[in-house]
Amino acid sequence: RRHHVIRKLKTNDIDTTMSIWLETNIKTHSFIPQKYWLDNYAMIKTIFPQAEIYVYEDAATGQIYGFIGFTDNYIEGIFVREAFQSRGIGKRLLDYAKSIKPTMSLRVYQKNTRAISFYQREQFVIQAESIDDNTREKEFLMTWSK
Repeated sequence: RRHHVIRKLKTNDIDTTMSIWLETNIKTHSFIPQKYWLDNYAMIKTIFPQAEIYVYEDAATGQIYGFIGFTDNYIEGIFVREAFQSRGIGKRLLDYAKSIKPTMSLRVYQKNTRAISFYQREQFVIQAESIDDNTREKEFLMTWSK
């Protein structure tokens, strides 16, 4: 039997998913000041209801452990609660995305080596290098196709 559900974001999921968004960004990007994420929180929260977001929910408890967000075929991010990382949740979210998207792309900070390794294991290929104007950090553009 299935222990989890991957489903579209509902309005009442927003506070939970935003707390995961904030916690994960601060923890993962120690090289970026926390203030950057705090300053962007309100703006991100206003776009969440319109965004294409799929949440990973524990079927028994209804707890949300992570989510993946898109703009068309662009992955805005995969976020998993810190306590539940390295349990295959990010992979399950990405597998779900692969089942509904013909191609995907994303940008990842070069210093986020864990994420780069994860996406490379999942057959994403580095296409280009650039600088994120907001943070001045180097990033890679990575893509995947069916």
